[in-house]
Amino acid sequence: MNHTTPYVKTGSLRAWILASRPKTLAVSAAPVLVGTASAWADAALLSGDTAPRLQGLPALLCLLFALIMQIDANFINDYYDFMHGIDNETRLGPERACARGWITPVSMRRAIGFTTLAACMTGLPLILYGGLELLIVGMACVVFCFLYTTTLARRGMGDLLVVAFFGVVPVSVTYYILTHHFTPGVLLLSVACGLVVDTLLVVNNYRDRYTDRDAGKNTLVVRIGASWTERLYLSLGLAGVLLCLSQLVAGRTAAALLPALYLIPHLAAWRKMKAIGHGRELNGLLGESSRNILLFALLLSLGLIL
Repeated sequence: MNHTTPYVKTGSLRAWILASRPKTLAVSAAPVLVGTASAWADAALLSGDTAPRLQGLPALLCLLFALIMQIDANFINDYYDFMHGIDNETRLGPERACARGWITPVSMRRAIGFTTLAACMTGLPLILYGGLELLIVGMACVVFCFLYTTTLARRGMGDLLVVAFFGVVPVSVTYYILTHHFTPGVLLLSVACGLVVDTLLVVNNYRDRYTDRDAGKNTLVVRIGASWTERLYLSLGLAGVLLCLSQLVAGRTAAALLPALYLIPHLAAWRKMKAIGHGRELNGLLGESSRNILLFALLLSLGLIL
């Protein structure tokens, strides 16, 4: 346990801010940004207007829904990992609120209920822009938010959920809400975004592979081992950049090539991951990976709107 963490009063505002894991919120903003930029780039083609305009309110609601769902997922993970004994004195990662006593389990359960309700209320108006089918999407987000920590992550399926719900769903749904269309090009970009976002989960589970194994949490990293996980981390970033090359078909050279700049910090993080190997020093890579994910989204979005 990291004893250098300063004292945090139980139930304080600081405790709740730390429990929300603000450094991870960029991964929920990134796919919405890509979806919005894709919609803007295609608006002229879809509408015939040479000066495309997008409605800001639905884009903002998509972003807020994604952020609140991410906080909800973080609260759920904090609570259930504590209850299952995964967050204990052997934990190598950043300190968790329930495990440290910053927030009581009862308070965390109430917070989970509140954030789940807040996400639903934020997403509900999107039906006005995208239709009743968004109810199914919203319910799926809520259900899998709980299933991720309670069941699926323990069975090595967490990475698939990340690609789906931090890539395919937010990028594609944001695009659909803003344009009322769907294209194969957006699907490829959504997968690219999901693969890049998954690097954060991979490095997190790479750090925790021994404690997860001992706790019976069979993540993908536990199943494939350290060497293959290092290759996976590298491959996810490479695959994401390669998928962006699909934009060349639409004549969008900037969108196809700008994301390649992401590989510079991604390769640096991969080398550091291999050099460190295990231990608390890997915590620094969480922040670097989150920063790199946001950089990828910004580069891709900039390429799309140029």
